[in-house]
Amino acid sequence: MGRAFEYRKARKMKRWGFMAKTFTRIGKDIALAVKEGGPDPDTNSRLRAIIQNSKAVNMPKENVERAIKKASSKDQEDYKEIVYEGYAPHGIAIVVECTTDNPTRTVANVRSYFNRSGGSLGTTGSLDFLFDRKCVFKIVKADFDVEEMELELIDYGADEVFEDEEEGEIVVYGGFQDFGAIQKVLEEKGCEIKQAEFERIPLDTKTLDEEAEAEVQKLLDKFDDDDDVQNVYHTMG
Repeated sequence: MGRAFEYRKARKMKRWGFMAKTFTRIGKDIALAVKEGGPDPDTNSRLRAIIQNSKAVNMPKENVERAIKKASSKDQEDYKEIVYEGYAPHGIAIVVECTTDNPTRTVANVRSYFNRSGGSLGTTGSLDFLFDRKCVFKIVKADFDVEEMELELIDYGADEVFEDEEEGEIVVYGGFQDFGAIQKVLEEKGCEIKQAEFERIPLDTKTLDEEAEAEVQKLLDKFDDDDDVQNVYHTMG
């Protein structure tokens, strides 16, 4: 359970603070998934996972259907996924995942957030080695043996399976590239998947004093307020 503890300790900062922002984020995810694999969730595993995520945050079914329909039309914005990397004050590494229809606007905003905070925007890939990219599934707790399930899923790329008693769910971590294989096995086993997504887990974290942490948090809040930003990961402990 050693790694499980570290995974849970280093969870990413998520943009689930306000319902409207959450629905916007999922809408963008749907647009990208439909563009990549089509509008049918039965044949589009990424879209199927996003629909599961929408249920976890109580996004109305009609909102999801509307987003899928829009994503299939000519009216859909041409979104692009872009990752920015940089340093916050006090040497905290930050990775910012964005989905945008205007990369010029987005990079200008991201750069300004870093600069105004006393940080700096780096080059693509410069900080990627500081994070381990994983897929994570959260499953409704059912009557099955977790250790036995872990042994079975290891063959499909899982490297950690544990029970989150506080949330009443089973959590599965696996390699980024093993998302599809793990998803398929869980579905074949009849598991009820509550949430399925990707995380960038810091390989090492840095603990700051209260004042320094507040400075970094101000920068994180700027990213959180930007509609182009989907997820933010950092090495602050």
